[in-house]
Amino acid sequence: MEDNGVWIIAEQNRGDLLRVSFELLNRGRYLADRLNTSLSAVLFGSNIEEEAQELICHGADRVFLVDDPRLEYFLAEPYGKMLCALVKKYQPGIIIGAATCNGRTLMPYAAHKLKTGLTADCTMLEVDEQTGELLQTRPAIGGNIMATIKTPVARPQMATVRPRSMRPAPRDTSRRGEIKKEHFDDRLYSSSIKYIGFIEESKQDIPLQDADIVVAGGKGLRRAENFKLVQELARLLGAAEGASRSVVDLGWAPYACQVGLSGKTVTPNLYLALGISGAVQHLAGMQTAENIIAVNNDPEAQIFKVADLGIVADLFDVLPRLIEKLRERKSRERGKTDNE
Repeated sequence: MEDNGVWIIAEQNRGDLLRVSFELLNRGRYLADRLNTSLSAVLFGSNIEEEAQELICHGADRVFLVDDPRLEYFLAEPYGKMLCALVKKYQPGIIIGAATCNGRTLMPYAAHKLKTGLTADCTMLEVDEQTGELLQTRPAIGGNIMATIKTPVARPQMATVRPRSMRPAPRDTSRRGEIKKEHFDDRLYSSSIKYIGFIEESKQDIPLQDADIVVAGGKGLRRAENFKLVQELARLLGAAEGASRSVVDLGWAPYACQVGLSGKTVTPNLYLALGISGAVQHLAGMQTAENIIAVNNDPEAQIFKVADLGIVADLFDVLPRLIEKLRERKSRERGKTDNE
């Protein structure tokens, strides 16, 4: 394979690398090792030279660094023009970005300018052992099937992957690599779009994507008011609240709680799926959880195929009793503390 290495597009916010950058390095390292080639990271921003070294510690062999005050905030045009210039100069075979707001803007822009393909929202990336081509797997047909896509002719092969769909690459301070500082003509910094500001969305007390435990409810809750059971169980467990798309569409829970292909991808230590049938698009957002417990009254529900523990029962027989037991335990713990 003559293609010149695997690239990942690292992301930063206000000079700090985002977790997804290390997740991409983990995927990229796997692909680069399979192809016996190098792994490079592309990093745009301002005052980020120290962050470039962090990318090497987490698996990159090389970092293409563009450090300029004009790149402090993400803008698709300058970032995209510079990425295209780097691609034309170094000719990578594969570029992987994150399916974040930035990645979903930058990667299509670059793919169009480079006249190549882009597979969005991949859940799995693999290498064809015979051809060395990138196998890009993603849900299709409304999430009902998994499609594997190849780019046999155009280069580079480009894909975005969902955040939290892989563990971050481990940090190894003994790793050594090359940091290549790139500079461009002033014209590449121009943009027809101006950065005005950023408004953060409302957040849970425990951020969904950072939670060790997620309690998620589905349409099996039957009514909007029953989502309070999910909220109460989450509170007792110190967990984040999650929801299926159908629950969010019905207005029972806010979009910030949505887990799945059109929501957030989570990788908690424990995922409690309550009244969730297990549509492919929901499984794509939570099946990498360490432990999955599902409660559903349908023994054929798809969620049981990924669950470590499945309970076939009426949700309203199980959930109130579980909440009551946890309340009793909390009460006993408080009593012990008061006596001490």
